[in-house]
Amino acid sequence: MNFEVLDPGLAEYAPAMHSALDPVLDAHLNPSLLQNVELDPEGVALEALPVQESVHIMEGVYSELHSVVAEVGVPVSVSHFDLHEEMLWVGSHGGHATSFFGPALERYSSFQVNGSDDIRQIQSLENGILFLTKNNLKYMARGGLIIFDYLLDESEDMHSLLLTDSSTLLVGGLQNHILEIDLNTVQETQKYAVETPGVTIMRQTNRFFFCGHTSGRVSLRDLRTFKVEHEFDAFSGSLSDFDVHGNLLATCGFSSRLTGLACDRFLKVYDLRMMRAITPLQVHVDPAFLRFIPTYTSRLAIISQSGQCQFCEPTGLANPADIFHVNPVGPLLMTFDVSASKQALAFGDSEGCVHLWTDSPEPSFNPYSRETEFALPCLVDSLPPLDWSQDLLPLSLIPVPLTTDTLLSDWPAANSAPAPRRAPPVDAEILRTMKKVGFIGYAPNPRTRLRNQIPYRLKESDSEFDSFSQVTESPVGREEEPHRHMVSKKYRKVTIKYSKLGLEDFDFKHYNKTLFAGLEPHIPNAYCNCMIQVLYFLEPVRCLIQNHLCQKEFCLACELGFLFHMLDLSRGDPCQGSNFLRAFRTIPEASALGLILADSDEASGKGNLARLIQRWNRFILTQLHQDLQELEVPQAYRGAGGSFCSSGDSVIGQLFSCEMENCSLCRCGSETVRASSTLLFTLSYPEGSNTDKTGKNCDFAQVLKRSICLEQNTQAWCDNCEKYQPTIQTRNICHLPDILVINCEVNSLKEADFWRMQAEVAFKIAIKKHGGEISKNKEFALADWKELGSPEGMLMCPSIEELKNVWLPFSIRMKMTKNKGLDVCNWTDGDEMQWGPARAEEEHGVYVYDLMATVVHILDSRTGGSLVAHIKVGETYHQRKEGVTHQQWYLFNDFLIEPIDKHEAVQFDMNWKVPAILYYIKRNLNSKYNLNIKNPIEASVLLAEASLARKQRKTHTTFIPLMLNEMPQVGDLVGLDAEFVTLNEEEAELRSDGTKSTIKPSQMSVARITCVRGQGPNEGIPFIDDYISTQEQVVDYLTQYSGIKPGDLDAKISSKHLTTLKSTYLKLRFLIDIGVKFVGHGLQKDFRVINLMVPKDQVLDTVYLFHMPRKRMISLRFLAWYFLDAAVFSSVLAL
Repeated sequence: MNFEVLDPGLAEYAPAMHSALDPVLDAHLNPSLLQNVELDPEGVALEALPVQESVHIMEGVYSELHSVVAEVGVPVSVSHFDLHEEMLWVGSHGGHATSFFGPALERYSSFQVNGSDDIRQIQSLENGILFLTKNNLKYMARGGLIIFDYLLDESEDMHSLLLTDSSTLLVGGLQNHILEIDLNTVQETQKYAVETPGVTIMRQTNRFFFCGHTSGRVSLRDLRTFKVEHEFDAFSGSLSDFDVHGNLLATCGFSSRLTGLACDRFLKVYDLRMMRAITPLQVHVDPAFLRFIPTYTSRLAIISQSGQCQFCEPTGLANPADIFHVNPVGPLLMTFDVSASKQALAFGDSEGCVHLWTDSPEPSFNPYSRETEFALPCLVDSLPPLDWSQDLLPLSLIPVPLTTDTLLSDWPAANSAPAPRRAPPVDAEILRTMKKVGFIGYAPNPRTRLRNQIPYRLKESDSEFDSFSQVTESPVGREEEPHRHMVSKKYRKVTIKYSKLGLEDFDFKHYNKTLFAGLEPHIPNAYCNCMIQVLYFLEPVRCLIQNHLCQKEFCLACELGFLFHMLDLSRGDPCQGSNFLRAFRTIPEASALGLILADSDEASGKGNLARLIQRWNRFILTQLHQDLQELEVPQAYRGAGGSFCSSGDSVIGQLFSCEMENCSLCRCGSETVRASSTLLFTLSYPEGSNTDKTGKNCDFAQVLKRSICLEQNTQAWCDNCEKYQPTIQTRNICHLPDILVINCEVNSLKEADFWRMQAEVAFKIAIKKHGGEISKNKEFALADWKELGSPEGMLMCPSIEELKNVWLPFSIRMKMTKNKGLDVCNWTDGDEMQWGPARAEEEHGVYVYDLMATVVHILDSRTGGSLVAHIKVGETYHQRKEGVTHQQWYLFNDFLIEPIDKHEAVQFDMNWKVPAILYYIKRNLNSKYNLNIKNPIEASVLLAEASLARKQRKTHTTFIPLMLNEMPQVGDLVGLDAEFVTLNEEEAELRSDGTKSTIKPSQMSVARITCVRGQGPNEGIPFIDDYISTQEQVVDYLTQYSGIKPGDLDAKISSKHLTTLKSTYLKLRFLIDIGVKFVGHGLQKDFRVINLMVPKDQVLDTVYLFHMPRKRMISLRFLAWYFLDAAVFSSVLAL
């Protein structure tokens, strides 16, 4: 509504808005209305004001049922019937919100939403209420608790909001754009430009968004793209209100006159089928509000500000006899709303009163309202006395208030240990007679105890539960119990629960509320997901890989670049590395190193994941280094710029390679020096560290220096002695890498005990450093905890929990000495304050490395374990995804992504959380490299190419390649269809109730991709019809759906136009990057299997175009029959 054209008499009531502390009533308020109203000290009515008992509500005719004071003297700005409960919400010009329950308008809640601005719109959701003010969107529970408070830009002037679905909101106002806000992440996801600024009213149907402008215009916009489809110039002055029902759009507003704006008594009505105006409807009141009230007919309710209400048919004549009068306390009606059941009307006036009109003596606001929760009465006085002398008295009878503070019984974790009730050992007779079939054991009942009853010993010896390493006698307990209570929930292995709709109804946002993309784990060999994320968040590596493109079919660098591009485009949706892992499985070196896991080994966790990911780390760096070295100059790293290129070396080598000299000294005095380089280092632990129980301090920098400058005695060939001799081999560093990669090699109890012992020593040192003392039995007295928790005892230091299990530093400092030696030390924030920030390496040869990522092996016997990564995400990534500049540590557990505290990234409880790989990067690393990305895919990929098939019949060409003058442009339409074959069958189990549960979906591979021109002289003619050659075994060609036959994908015998997956993938990537729009049926599944991420505004999917809410999806066969009158058989078409 346009407030600028309201009656200027409203200005008389401005002083009353500031008299909240004075209970004196406003002079304009009718005293008879408040005779029976109790006011609180702020002058707010506490009870509803019923109409006189003589008023009779006639069935089907609207009459006043109740009136109530919301806030004395403060005009009502908005009213809204709750869509989920029997409540009416009212907002005032003073920013106060009040709710009333039921037709009796009993006050339910009342709270302040904004201290200075008026409430302009209210929208009810399932869990709370949305309030819109001038530049603030607040989501509050119905009781008044704030769920979130979203501040808009101060220059914004918002007037309207529209809930498009359960989690998406549109907000518009007087500016020239409309914001789209995701209610799950409370983030702005889109900003739609508006040609005509001033959107004050928004409505929605299943065809259009309707936007009402202050200029008197109503625009109809597309539901998907928000583009204007049609516009109606309703009024020459301004728009007051409009409503939509069926195929009719009715508007009311103001027309321009010589003396200014005048209320127009003609309602402009438009037919949405023909998109034109029909006969205007003349009414007998000055319309300010209107609503369709479709009960028996599609009648309109037209309301004037003076309190007159008229009902009429939109295509008929208005009858003066259909006018009734609302008796407002103030001179003006400010707001009007209709309940969802159409049984109740609510009016708010300028004196803060609300009037409820109904057409039924017992109206309901919604057809199906849920029960409203009310505050429980105080039960303290009504409780019976309790006899403390009774031993069996249940203490749960004593009511305890809900509190968020720490309870006295919540002992610190360092002073307590979980002691779960463990399962008793299995009877030895059962173990002796048990026969195993698969993983299930069968044994006869020895009849030693009652059936289905297991006695538990309530009092156990303290020594039985003194350690997590306690192993029970039961084989089941030995495998599961020791880890059940240790692994935190977010670190556990995540799995996708499949339904009959596949992944469409799986809520990934429950696991990832950020805008970063996770990776799906159900693909074979997806154990490397965490390392892919680490490489992606290395900015120079990401830019380098995305700029790379070569002609090699199975190039890991190319496939990794395609995957990085998908991670860039995703807005929180998970991606899958199926094409990358497909190329990974074809590399012979990967198989030789044992990096290719069988499905059974991966599911059961037979492989040692820590060793596996460390070998994979070395392999991928070596492979990327070789892929970038093998390229010829014209094709090598297109668009990278001079900063990245170096003769004889790749950029991977510049980033990760450490140049060194290996010296071998024979006992005869002969010395041999050989230059070499390495891409990563492996930690070498001190000898005898597992037997040293004295707690000797050995910081991480010392171990790292010992590992880099390794010295060992070994047998080697001596040219001087001409035989193998004991030699001393040492390693001298010539040049340190920009990214320091460390394999931790914690593969046995010896290394794990070393980490555990050093963490305990570091914990004691940290406690003593801040004034605390630790006893020998590792327990603190209560006084010690109070001292450590005091500001004097723990000044400017982490908490006790943050110091536990920490040995790894966040930063290390390295300095090259003149005699090719290396000084390594831990570097803290205190060191930086003392010595100043690290200088450039060209000044003093000083390098400061910051921890960027840790890859961790999670030990969990129930799931076989998993791999997760802690990654410090830099400013550039947050800027691209969220529009903010800050750094934050995140946990990446496949598709689970969660922000964490930085101390959690270096805390390793060796019972279940074991470090595997560490990544340290030089400070200011990004400034040394060119981080621009130039798309390496050129238009030439769409031109004609030779087929891989030896027997292709040229006379049966199924497509015409694009010519140079036919290259697609932004917005061009391209029809797309893809056919697939099955590589692995679906794994499912049958539940006890007869339903099928999918354990692992079938693995599909694309077999044919067809693209059709959508415009031009050759419209409808395919320009891509590629059959994809595959080297993997196909278990089902799905011929009845795809038309693919055995032999069509074999280059030796195929007669089709056969290409590689990479070649066709590049064509589709070029079409996506150029901005074409794809038209097809079920494209979401097609792009998922092809492994492409396509922006939603470039997809026109007939599955969703013709889908009605809460209805099933319509098949392509039906659409072809209905629209094209074509009979499509399942033998020739994939549905």
